[in-house]
This record gives sequence, C-alpha cells and structure tokens, in this order.
Amino acid sequence: MSEKSIVELEIKLAFQEDLLESLNHIITEQQRQIQCLENSFTLLHQRQQNLAESIESTQEDNQPPPHY
Repeated sequence: MSEKSIVELEIKLAFQEDLLESLNHIITEQQRQIQCLENSFTLLHQRQQNLAESIESTQEDNQPPPHY
C-alpha cells in the first residue's frame, strides 16, 4: 500500500470514529428522554387511577338511600 492510501484510510477511520461518537451521544440522549417520558407516563397513569377511584367513591357516597 502506498503512503497516500494509508493516509486516506486513516482519514476515513477518523471520520468514522467521530460519527460513531456522535451517534453514541445521540442515542444516550434519546434513552434519557425516553426514560423521562416513561416516568412521566407512569406518574400520569397513577394520578388518573387515583382520580378515577376518588370519583367512584364519591359517586357511591352520593347515592340515595334504598328507600327512595
């Protein structure tokens, strides 16, 4: 291999390493965002369940007595 070919391969390798590092950073950030969204979803789901249970218990308390 000529010196020029080796230099070209080294340049390509450097660009590939930079690209790999950039992609790794993007994937890491996306994973962080996904985890944050999953946590938010879980919290909202729990709040919705609590609200539904609260509404059900309030409706049960507001029912007229059986003699009506």
